[in-house]
Parts: sequence; C-alpha cells; structure tokens
Amino acid sequence: MTIFRSRQEFEQEEVRGLACFASLSIDAMERVFEESPHAYRTAFQRDRDRVIHARAFRRLEYKTQVFVHHEGDHYRNRLTHTLEGAQIARTLARALRLNEDLAEAVTLAHDLGHTPFGHAGERVLAGLMEPHGGFDHNRQSVRVVDWIERRHPDYRGLNLAGDTRAGMLKHGADWDHPVPLPPAMPQLPLEAQVADLADEVAYMNHDLDDGLREGVLALEQLQSLTLWREASDRISGRMRSAKPAVHRQQTISALIDGLVTDAIEASASRLETAAPTTSEAARRCDRRLVAFSESRRIAKLELKRFLLENFYHHPRVRRMTQQAESIVGDLFRVYRETPALLPENASGRLEEEGPERAIADHIACMTDRYAQAEHQKLLDPHAAI
Repeated sequence: MTIFRSRQEFEQEEVRGLACFASLSIDAMERVFEESPHAYRTAFQRDRDRVIHARAFRRLEYKTQVFVHHEGDHYRNRLTHTLEGAQIARTLARALRLNEDLAEAVTLAHDLGHTPFGHAGERVLAGLMEPHGGFDHNRQSVRVVDWIERRHPDYRGLNLAGDTRAGMLKHGADWDHPVPLPPAMPQLPLEAQVADLADEVAYMNHDLDDGLREGVLALEQLQSLTLWREASDRISGRMRSAKPAVHRQQTISALIDGLVTDAIEASASRLETAAPTTSEAARRCDRRLVAFSESRRIAKLELKRFLLENFYHHPRVRRMTQQAESIVGDLFRVYRETPALLPENASGRLEEEGPERAIADHIACMTDRYAQAEHQKLLDPHAAI
C-alpha cells in the first residue's frame, strides 16, 4: 500500500461506500475536450478545484446577495452565500450516500454567472437581452465555465465533466450554446438536486439573519412563521439567559438543522420507495427524489413569501435595487451606443458573439464596485479618470 491515496483508490472507495444511485467518478461523463485522468484526484474533485481557482469565483466576493458590499462587512455576499450552500450540500450528500465532491462542485459553480447587484442586475439584463437570445444567471454560469473562463492554451472554459455541467442546468437548455451540452433528462443528477435544495436553505436563512441584523426585519414579525417559531421554541428552554444576538444566531442554526434533517429523512424515504438502481435511473424518475416533506415544503413557502413581502420589497432594499437597475441599464446602453468604450477583452468578442451578447457577458462578469466605478467614469463628466 502506498503512502498517498491514488485516484483509483478514491474511485473504488466511492464504489464501495456510496449508494447505487450516486454519481460515481469512475463513470463521469466526458469533458468537452479529452484529458488524461489525474494521479490522485477524481474527475469531480478536479471540477471543484477548477471552479475555486476560477476568476469568476473570486469575483463573487464583491457581488451582492441582498445588501451591496459597502453597506457593511458582516452581510452575506455572493461568495459567502455559495460557501454556506456548499457546506449544507456536503452534509446532505454525505447523509444520503451521494457523491459529496460532485454536489460541492455544482454548488460552488451555480452562481458564477450572477450579475452585479444580484437579481436586480439580472432582471435588467434579462429584459435588455430578450430580443437577443435571453439572459439568466443559471445559463450564464454554464457559459462562464464552458466559454468565458480562459485557463488553458488549447481550449476555452474550465472543461468540466458532463455531470457537473448537467447539474448546473437548473432550468434546462433551450438556447444556443457555444459548445455541446450534456444530454437532457427528466431530472437533474441527485447531487445537483442536493445542490439546489442546499442553495435554497442557505439563502432563506442567511437572508433572515441579515434582515434581522440590519433591522429591516423584526423578531416580532417572525413569530407567525411556523419554521421560525418551532426553531425558536427548540432553543428557548436552554438559552433563557442568552443575549438577543446569540438567541437569534442559535435560532437560525436550529432552523437550518431542522430543514436539513427533514430533507435527509424525506429524501431517503423517496429514494427507498423509488428504488433507482443507478444514477441514470434516478434521473429518469417522474419527480425529484431529493426534496422536503410536504409539511416542511408548505412551511418553507410561507417563509419565502414572508421574505419576498417584508425583506426583498422593503423600501430600503428597493432603493438599492433601483440604483442597481439604473447602473446596469446605463452601462448596457452606453456600451451599445459606443462599443469603443469596452475594454479590449470584451471588444475583441463583439464580432464573434454579437454586440449584445458580448456586452451582456462583460457586464455580468462585473463586481458591484467595478460596475459602480465604470458607471461613474462613463456617465459622470466630473469623475476622475
């Protein structure tokens, strides 16, 4: 036995330890460009590492979750959201005997195509790009890993395995794409279903936390919510003397734990009933197998409606949203009217991609602070250059 664990040993450990319906590295779908396997990393471990080292991943630090970066140092951004989601995804995948590395790779990659200023920026680009092939951040994330990132002399993109790319196609792929996409199937890989659920658990809870921290939400409002009330009751008995901030944090933790526990138990029951014998069989099922129980699904929808009405549409958040929409819209208009203002890396793609798509790619790659600086430079005649 060698001191280090080889890729082949990792692959055999997966065969022995994962469920029959898990995605196995040894059976990973092909990459767009053929590569030799690595000595001690599986296909999905390499995908995870390639995502983490991508420029687009680093830029997530300065992309909005809800509060723009200059609002404060403690609020979530797109990077911290991604990391919290990845932690939850690994917990779910491990408990269900699925492939943790694939679940993590999909979760880490799922927001690489997000615009500056979160969904506000996405809405603007989606409207502007509607006559030119459309835009959404899931599609853009696949475009980033397949086309926009440049890390290899022989090809564009990160050249991820087909399983990881298939897991990122949350809403299908009924649009033109510069390279062949994995074949469509009724369901996402189970590990991608885990990533999708983990993403939802992460953003609901950290948005609650940020909203309470900022004072946009009040504890009294949350007592009508089933999930919050149950989580708060679970910890109140042992934390009567805790400071309010600690009580809030522990309630959020209990809420996450309750949702993840329910998802594990409900998903295990569905998997046992459906009894898929391979990962492909799981993808051919007529419904998702990784999901909450019906009672938690209803309670989750109650929480999401509450956040929509009381947080995302709060006047303070809406003010930031309107400013963001103006910045993104103005940048697109100025670049379209005067393409010479684009930097060389973007202007070089105008003919190849078409002006609208090249501009959308450029804006989508921006961080909040870069978009703000470009807006000031291009539209404020008194700005320093």
